Amino acid sequence: MQNVICLGVNYREHIEETMDVLDFTKETDAVYFSKRVNRFNNPGSIIPDYDIVDSLDYEVELGVILKKDAFRVSVDKSSEYILGYTIINDVSARNLQFRHQQWYLGKSLDGYTPMGPCIVTADEIADAHSLDLACYVNGDKRQNSNTKYMITSVEEAISKLSQAMTLKAGTVIATGTPGGVAMGMKPPIYLKKGDVVKCEISGIGEIINTIG
Repeated sequence: MQNVICLGVNYREHIEETMDVLDFTKETDAVYFSKRVNRFNNPGSIIPDYDIVDSLDYEVELGVILKKDAFRVSVDKSSEYILGYTIINDVSARNLQFRHQQWYLGKSLDGYTPMGPCIVTADEIADAHSLDLACYVNGDKRQNSNTKYMITSVEEAISKLSQAMTLKAGTVIATGTPGGVAMGMKPPIYLKKGDVVKCEISGIGEIINTIG
């Protein structure tokens, strides 16, 4: 499959909480990056605890799946290309992410992209920009927001990305995470072996994974 296309820092609260590490407060355009996924991790499966990672983080995100190839699509036509929506945990190894001055490696380790529990078709979601999303670690709510706070909308992202490259059917777009990640805490409280992470989005459900 193709790489997953991701929107970085797509919620103002997340930009503000991480500005001591990466300052995106003056950015005016969306940040796009990709992550390599051999196979999406299943809900209920283990997220590997690698020896080379000392700062494992969680990121609940709305995932968008395309149903047909998109090329030079206008914003107002973008919704016609959406098959449906799902939940993604954009698990991130922060030490690798920042050591290499780009985000590809730190977000692409095997087992780092749980997705599910299903794909809810677009016709079942009245408004993709009015969904509550949250992330819990061992029952403690760390992230709590709504997709209405996205800076770049789903339709804007599809349109912008498709202007000069074809987004193939089946492409998955991760739309960014809100505030509340471990990296933004003072001090940071990163994930450790045995932690249970639950990501939920209204209208879609929840995915639960354990660090192991």
